[in-house]
Amino acid sequence: MASNVQQDPAAQQWSGPKSKKEILGHPAGLFVLFTTEMWERFSYYGMRGLLKLYLVNYLFVTYRQRFQGQAYDATGNPGDVFGWSVIRGFLPDVDPATLTQCVNEKVGLLVQGDPTRNIAPMAADMAQSVAQQTCSMQPVASAIYGWYTGLVYLTPLFGGYMADRYLGQKRSVYLGGALMALGQFVLFGAENLFFLGLLLLIIGNGFFKPNISTQVGNLYPPNDKRRDGAYTIFYMGINLGAFLTNLVCGTLAQNNGWRYGFLAAGIGMVLGLLIQFFFGPSTLAPDTLKKREDSKGEAQAVVKEENEGQRMGALVILCALNIIFWAVYEQQGNTMQTWADEKTVWPVIFGFQIPSTWFQSFNPFFIFLFAPILDRIWAAQAKSGKEMSSVTKMAVGCIILGLSFIVMVGGAQMIGGGKGSVMWPLVCTALLTIGELYLSPIGLSLVTKVSPVRFVSMMMGMWFMSSFFGNILSGYIGILYTKWSPTNFFLLLMALGVAAGLAIAAFNKPLRKAMGNH
Repeated sequence: MASNVQQDPAAQQWSGPKSKKEILGHPAGLFVLFTTEMWERFSYYGMRGLLKLYLVNYLFVTYRQRFQGQAYDATGNPGDVFGWSVIRGFLPDVDPATLTQCVNEKVGLLVQGDPTRNIAPMAADMAQSVAQQTCSMQPVASAIYGWYTGLVYLTPLFGGYMADRYLGQKRSVYLGGALMALGQFVLFGAENLFFLGLLLLIIGNGFFKPNISTQVGNLYPPNDKRRDGAYTIFYMGINLGAFLTNLVCGTLAQNNGWRYGFLAAGIGMVLGLLIQFFFGPSTLAPDTLKKREDSKGEAQAVVKEENEGQRMGALVILCALNIIFWAVYEQQGNTMQTWADEKTVWPVIFGFQIPSTWFQSFNPFFIFLFAPILDRIWAAQAKSGKEMSSVTKMAVGCIILGLSFIVMVGGAQMIGGGKGSVMWPLVCTALLTIGELYLSPIGLSLVTKVSPVRFVSMMMGMWFMSSFFGNILSGYIGILYTKWSPTNFFLLLMALGVAAGLAIAAFNKPLRKAMGNH
């Protein structure tokens, strides 16, 4: 007969943080991780919100916007960017017919000027040159955006493995945060080393992202009912950083220059590291690596957990099904940001022109609004025994995500070739956010509940692999925005989201069985 240790090795291996202090019914360490992640996401989303606009309107064109969204009043040479001549050869070109249409629309806007932004009308010949360059750069920037936002979610698989085997979660977080801060400072101080800055951000995120997330799960013993709620709180920290950063970094890019947006993002990452350094040692649980080292030689140490191969396989399948969700979701920073910049009339409040990059703060704002409401709804359902399983919630999230783009289909029909109300992307984002809350924090929690303890960071990296493939796919889907009508493009996004949800629903029963009905 199997011993209790063999039946529940996760419970045997768990040990909590030194400090037993709680805040709002949760370990104090949760709020240290909340704040650390908030500043890291401040750094990441600040750069992400600027990236595509920066490439199209500054870095890879000769006529440049010194200040985001303002006049093309500077010049530069894209050839000065180290590695650009090689990388450009691997990136797509715009379709000639699409380019002609884009140039004609852009020229019309440039020669009119924009009194709301104090942008004077541009001479026809210069407008033609600016439009030709910026329109040619749209699909290229979309592909770069997709590869960058994809690769930051590929490296967590390696970073999780390194943490599980060699470094531990805490050291991995310090290393990753330091590399990301350095990457932001390179973008601030040396625009010709742009691709080096991106590389540092990609590698740094690989060490940071899976290991900050698994530390949340480490705070709670197995089967602790607070774990899902903890990940919802942690997810709000992610989105607090995302909300604040675009108000700060976007405003700095508009009023002081692009590079100051990157500087603010780097400072945010440094603040996150300082919080982890000063408050983490007493409030965070031991790393899984340290616990294994402490248990070496003890007879009760258990190597293999029950059904761990089956559980890991189910997680891999679920991650694969999530790829389409992330490909559609990440249009927020890609084609939806382009819509916000080119097709949206942004208000002027007390003489201040709201930057189009503030669009990136819509999603985190709605996270704050909807997360507590959904948490209460799910708690009430759990109390009555009617709460959906994690897999069912994720299927519902995909379907809601897809249906949110009905709003943009309507907006495209109403606006046509002009500019329209900010309400179109605002309402779409509100609905999209509800779908996100049904999938993303639920998935993070599920990984820590289902994964074997000795592989938890690596499996968190596997979870982020779905974001890698999704973001790469997002970049190439985004290219279709330059080739198709907006109506057809948003219909495609709607169909993809709904189809992904139906696919997850179709695999619901076997996945739940493999993962212990979570």
